[in-house]
Amino acid sequence: MEKIPDQTGYLILTEDGAVLESAGELENDERIATIIIDLISLSNTVDPLAFGPNEKFKKISITYDDHWYAICISNKKIYVVKRSITPAATEGNAIAV
Repeated sequence: MEKIPDQTGYLILTEDGAVLESAGELENDERIATIIIDLISLSNTVDPLAFGPNEKFKKISITYDDHWYAICISNKKIYVVKRSITPAATEGNAIAV
């Protein structure tokens, strides 16, 4: 996880929200772990008519002005990475209205 470019922290959680590993700005951050678990629970209950009963998310991204979170589940573990957004990378994609 430390090799991910621009990452400022990460969490690896069990399915019930216990922190297995953490580093950087998210080190031992149980508050964020609780928020992530609540978000996953909410996403799994969103409109069952629009999504199939066995259809689960593959990845959740939460974007702020200067950082973003990537959340995914693999092998019954929840991986959360906080990455910084560099202004130069986003300037070329801006649309003037």
